[in-house]
Amino acid sequence: MDSRESFAERYGRRPLWAAVILLAVSVGAVVLLNRADPEAEPADLQAQIVARMRTTLEQADPGQHNHAGHSAQQGNSTEKPPVICGVRVYGYEPAEATALADVQKVYGFHLCGVAEQKRPWDVAVKLAGPLIMDLSTDPPGIQVVEATADVRFVDRLREMFPAKYATLAQEEALTATEMADQRRRYDAAAGL
Repeated sequence: MDSRESFAERYGRRPLWAAVILLAVSVGAVVLLNRADPEAEPADLQAQIVARMRTTLEQADPGQHNHAGHSAQQGNSTEKPPVICGVRVYGYEPAEATALADVQKVYGFHLCGVAEQKRPWDVAVKLAGPLIMDLSTDPPGIQVVEATADVRFVDRLREMFPAKYATLAQEEALTATEMADQRRRYDAAAGL
């Protein structure tokens, strides 16, 4: 039979274990709530690079990521319409970087629409194509791939991009998720 001492020893620690479990659950809840904060930076490097590219392109003058002489029509308004961009990262250098501050160069794709009021996406001025973003400068440098009178687009792409990223750039643009997010943000910015 159990003596009173063994009963107390066995069950007397329950409140201690309950307190330990309650503390662990509370700490876990705080961590999860802090992670859910929409203002928090993305946790992984790829998401940080995407956010930095998108912000840089949307804050830049459209002429900085302009293609083949096309430019956004500003109309009669002195206020510039917002530029809404979707991006895709093909890769970055150095490839072994583990923090955004260590990334020097990003190879990717961008599709930006100039969100003039009440102008639907289908007729919006768009800027798109593979680009290289130099994150070692402030503000980051933006270099788009363009054909010239003497060099075809695909040849210029191969000159500017490492082979593995050039191949991706010929095959892939935005993901369906990124495109849907961009269209939603565009419609909101254009007042649609």
